[in-house]
Amino acid sequence: MQHLLLSFEAGVATVTLNRPEVRNAFNDEVIAELTEVFLDLRSRAEVRCIVLAASGTAFCAGADLNWMKRMASYSREENLADATALARMLQVLYECPKPTIARVQGDVYAGGTGLVAACDIAVAVAGANFCLSETRLGLIPATVGPYVVRAMGARPAHRWFLTAERFDAAEAHRIGFVHEVVAADALDAKVTEIAQALVNAGPMAVKACKALLQDVADKEISPVLVQRTVEGIADIRVSDEGREGIQSFLGKRKPGWHQPSPNTGPTPQES
Repeated sequence: MQHLLLSFEAGVATVTLNRPEVRNAFNDEVIAELTEVFLDLRSRAEVRCIVLAASGTAFCAGADLNWMKRMASYSREENLADATALARMLQVLYECPKPTIARVQGDVYAGGTGLVAACDIAVAVAGANFCLSETRLGLIPATVGPYVVRAMGARPAHRWFLTAERFDAAEAHRIGFVHEVVAADALDAKVTEIAQALVNAGPMAVKACKALLQDVADKEISPVLVQRTVEGIADIRVSDEGREGIQSFLGKRKPGWHQPSPNTGPTPQES
């Protein structure tokens, strides 16, 4: 991989955007690499949690300027193909059966907000700023829109999408866009703490729970949905993992899937 770093430790895979010279802005190459790596990691049994991180001072500044210059001369058909690739990458990240954590160490702009929103959990440093800047350029946050609206809610999105104003980490936390805001020197400890909680959970249960969340979010509580939940709990109870979880709890022992805590936080290394 040219633009990403990948590391593994104690069941946790860390994918790091590594273009600090352009504030980790993405282009078609970065989009392709992110799609490829998440499709690979989703099938690895040893990976129980994925952290999406970034190097340098910014998490992601959105679209790369050189990429934007190329897009300015694209036909509608070329724009459709380009936007489809970005939309697919976000969908692959959002639908990844492994739990995902966005480790937000700096500013997040435009398309970068989609990366944060597509992750299950987001932890940001107190100094991070966020901005859906598209309307300033005469554009709209279309491909990231479904994920960002799900993450922050429709009412806050009306303001931040339309005005393209910048908002800080405290506001991002208030509206639910990020789950935790911490000091910079506490970021790795908090991400490691959450990752360990995910690793300690039953891997099949986490996968089923993600599917459940996506099934029930913003849906009417209909007889069909209720039946889906009834079948879901019945199926997981009779699964090998469900039986192991209950027996280990009753026997006051660690379940078979439990892994020891890592000694340190994830440190990205090139692979």
